[in-house]
Order: sequence, then structure tokens, then C-alpha cells
Amino acid sequence: MKYEVIVMGASSGGLNAIRSVLTSLSENFSIPIVLVQHVSPRSDGQWIRSLDIIAGLNVKEADEKETIEKGNIYVAPPNYHLLIETNRTFSLTIDSRVNFARPSIDVLFESAADVYRDKMVGIIFTGANSDGAIGLKRIKELGGTTIVQDPNSAESPYMPEAALSLMPADYILTLEKIAELLNKFDKDN
Repeated sequence: MKYEVIVMGASSGGLNAIRSVLTSLSENFSIPIVLVQHVSPRSDGQWIRSLDIIAGLNVKEADEKETIEKGNIYVAPPNYHLLIETNRTFSLTIDSRVNFARPSIDVLFESAADVYRDKMVGIIFTGANSDGAIGLKRIKELGGTTIVQDPNSAESPYMPEAALSLMPADYILTLEKIAELLNKFDKDN
């Protein structure tokens, strides 16, 4: 098995980007996905429930100490940082905001990189800040595969551009091509 987890991060415009990619994954997609979408701390999670209905895969908020299982899509709860522990369970914290955000993409990506190293994929989608750039760089440094949404196709190109300013990504792709690549990774896994 090449890949054990995929982490994704998105901000402004991210709900449309995430919806586009997740609804294009094969119905038997098995690599677990963990994602941070910047949302209001008071979000009621309706977007997660609607994504669960249309994605064809199990989409849920990550719970404290929950074990990461194949075929699931885990979402960081609003107002919590989401980390991955060495025993491949989740940890939730209310530590200070990072890049003005909680949950922070960098926090998730850096903890995942330390655990999974070359057996993971990190993806940065659209957004209007630089959260995730340092985390994606850490994934690359530890041998993981990095994907950045093509800034020209992003609703808000700043976040993809911030990531690309720190490191060359393995792939710079449109949403459609990201979904195709993830399906290929899963099929080859």
C-alpha cells in the first residue's frame, strides 16, 4: 500500500471545491481522507451532513481518539484544531488560532506528515490566506505527495499561490484532474 491517508485544506471557496472533488471519487474509494475547511466557529455542520448525502462515502466530523478507518472522510469540527497522533487516532485541541484559523490546515498537515511521511497525500485548495503552505511544505520534506489546486482555476488563488511560493508541488491541477488522480492513487493502492 502506497498511501494510507489523504489530507485536504480549503478556505474561501472551499466548499464548492471539496464538493466537486469528493463527489467525483469512485464509490469504493478506500484511502481515508481528513480535511480542514475554514468555517465559522458557530457552524452547525449542515454542510458536512449534506456532503455525506451526496459524496457516496461516509463523511463525518472527527471525534477525539477516533481511529482513522478506510473509506471514511473526516472533517475537523468548527473551532477545534485537528491533529493525527502516532497511533493513527485523532486529537482535538482548542489551542490558539494559527494563521487566524481554528481549525488550522497547517496544524493538521504537520501532525499528519510526522506520522505518515511518504505514505500520504496533501492537497491545498482555494483560499484567501496562507494557511496550509507550511504544512504542505512539511509533507513534501518528509516524502509525501503534494497537490495544489491550479491557482488559475481557484475561486480564491491566494492559498494555492502561498503554498507554491514555499515549494514546488508534485502536481498543480484543476479540480477535475485532482479527482482523477486520487481515483488513480486509490486504484493503484
